[in-house]
Amino acid sequence: MRDYIKRVFIALIMALCVSLLFLGGKHSEASMKVDKEVRDGWIWPADGIISDTYGTRMGKHKGIDIAGKLNTPVLAVAEGQVVKSYYSNTYGNVVFIKHPSHFVTVYAHLNKRNVFVGQKIKQGAIIGKMGKTGQATGTHLHFETHQEEWRYDKKFAMDPEKILGKADPGETVTGGIAASNDDVLEASLHIKPQNEDKIKVKNKQYIVKQGDTLYSISKKRNITVTRIKELNHLSTDLIKPKQILNVN
Repeated sequence: MRDYIKRVFIALIMALCVSLLFLGGKHSEASMKVDKEVRDGWIWPADGIISDTYGTRMGKHKGIDIAGKLNTPVLAVAEGQVVKSYYSNTYGNVVFIKHPSHFVTVYAHLNKRNVFVGQKIKQGAIIGKMGKTGQATGTHLHFETHQEEWRYDKKFAMDPEKILGKADPGETVTGGIAASNDDVLEASLHIKPQNEDKIKVKNKQYIVKQGDTLYSISKKRNITVTRIKELNHLSTDLIKPKQILNVN
């Protein structure tokens, strides 16, 4: 009888382990789906050089640092709503944006903040200027990505490069670059003030649609492919839906 009970007990333990593995797999799969949806269209937040990456400083650095010139425009990586905009002793001038994907992005050490709490932000809007306020040793943008919410313990922090694309320390990045899978596509520098005249912007820019090519766009807007590539600093003919191109 004791042997029978022992076998049943072992079987129950094994069943529990298998179910936990299954649940873990489902959780990972869900996370991967979120990442794929979010990364389709996010842009780099500023021009500069990667000076530090996620997980350094014994795991305490929960973002990436982009070093650049004072007052370099800082862009919203995606549309969303400003949930915090204030001055912190550590972050300095900092802006938090909540996105429809439920991610929260953080833009710290700004020299100037251009947005207020509750303001709805479009992708590429200038939310501030790069600085060295708070606990910063030099001019740079400290950028963080959090799933669901930002917490003081940064429990939900995630490496921004999983969405923006991989960039090693010393590499130059450009505000307006969009990520797609594991490759980085060059896009136009999507910098514009929140109140810029919409008609003027529409005439000067083109939003790439499914099936578009540089050739088809050149015919629509009466401009050469070479000129489109020059205006947008494109080194290849590769473009993607929702990409913003300068065409004038």
